[in-house]
Amino acid sequence: MSDPTSVTLNIGDKAVSLPVHRGSLGAPCIDIGKLAKESGHFTYDPGFMATASCRSAVTYIDGDEGVLLYRGYPIEQLAKQSSFLEVAYLLMHGELPTRTQFDAFEHEVTHHTMMHEALKTFLGGFRHDAHPMAMLCGMVGSLSAFYHDTLNLDDPEQRRLAAVRLIAKVPTIAAACYRQSIGWPIRYPRNNLEYTTRFLHMMFEVPSEPLQLKPVAAKALDLLFILHADHEQNASTSTVRLVGSTGANPYACVAAGIAALWGPAHGGANEAVLKMLEEIGRPEDVAKAVEKAKDKNSGFRLMGFGHRVYKNYDPRAAIIREMCHKVLAELGVNDPLLEVAMRLEEAALKDEYFVARKLYPNVDFYSGLIYKALGIPTEMFTVMFALARTAGWVSHWLEQQVDPEAKIGRPRQIYTGATPRDYVPFDKR
Repeated sequence: MSDPTSVTLNIGDKAVSLPVHRGSLGAPCIDIGKLAKESGHFTYDPGFMATASCRSAVTYIDGDEGVLLYRGYPIEQLAKQSSFLEVAYLLMHGELPTRTQFDAFEHEVTHHTMMHEALKTFLGGFRHDAHPMAMLCGMVGSLSAFYHDTLNLDDPEQRRLAAVRLIAKVPTIAAACYRQSIGWPIRYPRNNLEYTTRFLHMMFEVPSEPLQLKPVAAKALDLLFILHADHEQNASTSTVRLVGSTGANPYACVAAGIAALWGPAHGGANEAVLKMLEEIGRPEDVAKAVEKAKDKNSGFRLMGFGHRVYKNYDPRAAIIREMCHKVLAELGVNDPLLEVAMRLEEAALKDEYFVARKLYPNVDFYSGLIYKALGIPTEMFTVMFALARTAGWVSHWLEQQVDPEAKIGRPRQIYTGATPRDYVPFDKR
């Protein structure tokens, strides 16, 4: 039996025929675009759990099988063989670059890393103890004030240039936000260094002495950036697209994405994992923590397990687990929290309670340990996420700009408020 090209929805005495669309991979989708007009009914889907908001060729996830593809390429292959900047090019353009194309892209990104000196004054206006995400959100949004003369969204070259500027400048701004928070002078980008090494120098180098980095530090960060570069229509990417649907400039769209990412249910998960491991404290207390997590009345949750999409082992978690061991070994870090993490993963994967609920470790489970080993403070973890995800955000924004089906986002609602009533003057209330 062949798959249907349409389905019929019977509502009272009306029969509405709805087309069925199929992508190159994934489940078919029922087009409900004309449902309201023909039947007078809307659909209700809290959290958009079963609703496709757009057609996209950027990223594909199969949560049941644990598959993540960037432009068709498995994340495992990209993590092993590619670099973050090459992945950024792939996400933006749809194909892997030739050597000539990559060299030109890398050169362009490298020579857009500087931020306007006036941004230093803006940054100085934040309290010294402001959260780095608050600073990052404001600073990225303000870029539209510095590039107001290249915001013609009808010009493909101006759109592309804006995407390159964001990929280039967000690391500079992120490092500046960190240094502002600890009272260090801002470090200018060293354009003789590659992307992640340059960022680490902007983060940690001081004028009084050169920064000595082990190669594994930049390699680990590059891997983390690849794994976090995109993840389909998640909350922050959907936010970028929703804001983009209004015709807003790309800097405002990405600033909105940063704001969405800041939520602890989205980008703050790796920080929560680290706090949980610290709360458990010792490897011998893991079994007690697992039992506590199964008690709904305890208020204790295992952070870094399970995922809204993945119902199998998060493919990114397996990759990052191996890197976590390598980083701690090569940097000579003896972190007792790693042993807690290992014991916790082993216990949860064997416990029937977690197995039955498919609560497998996700990418956040190990990323915090790597950031900690690199000397990145917990309040910067979500900033790291935003830095990497910028590549995905701008790729989705670019795709949206040429989508002939794109419309301004306008979700419906089920109204539960008061029915019509008359105004009552003060003296009669």
